[in-house]
Amino acid sequence: MQFKKYCKQRNRSIQGLRSFKDTLPKNVKRVIYKKGHVYSETINNWKYIVGENLFKFCYPKSFKNSNKFGVSTLLINVKRGHEVDLEYSKKVIMDKLNNFFGYTVVEKIKLASFEDKEIKSIINNEDIHDVSNYEYQKKIDGVKNEKIRKSLIELSKLFKKK
Repeated sequence: MQFKKYCKQRNRSIQGLRSFKDTLPKNVKRVIYKKGHVYSETINNWKYIVGENLFKFCYPKSFKNSNKFGVSTLLINVKRGHEVDLEYSKKVIMDKLNNFFGYTVVEKIKLASFEDKEIKSIINNEDIHDVSNYEYQKKIDGVKNEKIRKSLIELSKLFKKK
């Protein structure tokens, strides 16, 4: 396979099969090199790393690799009110992450808190609105057709279970 001279990917032509890394664009290579692997593996194994209790109210937001200006940092979003629990288990999380990857991946953990906007209204001892976001709940209440409104509420219950 030969490359054109005006292609930004390569300056010279290559015959035959190419390796997979040569087929990727430069921007994609940069993202994968910077944080793609560590961040995706952290998200996939988050429940194992932090445990069942912390998994319910926190998740990794971003990962910044170490450079000459700073150390590698993992930013974790935490529900408001549970910051203290996560603060006490920072060291355990760092140890588990570093053991999981086999080398020191994370040297620092930062916490960012967020508010849980889950609002439930109870009418006749039943959960009618199980929508996780208050904005969607308002939109569903604005639907005039009763059948559509009930089906949207059922759909939100299914999403909530997952």
